Amino acid sequence: MTKKLTITIDDEVYEGLHRKVGRRRISRFLETLARPHVLDDELEDAYRTMAEDEQREAEADAWAEATVGDVSDVPR
Repeated sequence: MTKKLTITIDDEVYEGLHRKVGRRRISRFLETLARPHVLDDELEDAYRTMAEDEQREAEADAWAEATVGDVSDVPR
């Protein structure tokens, strides 16, 4: 379900949106920008899904273990 929203923005911003994003793409553009700031569950769900992927986790663990020795080479 979608909702219609009326917002007020500066004329220059409005013109810039039309130029850069396109007339019929502004709503989608603004929604894409706002979504991660207001829907925290999506990021949490994505991390949970990644953690459930055993092969991916094994590869990430192997990579982390292989690179952990690299930090000792960093000058202090």
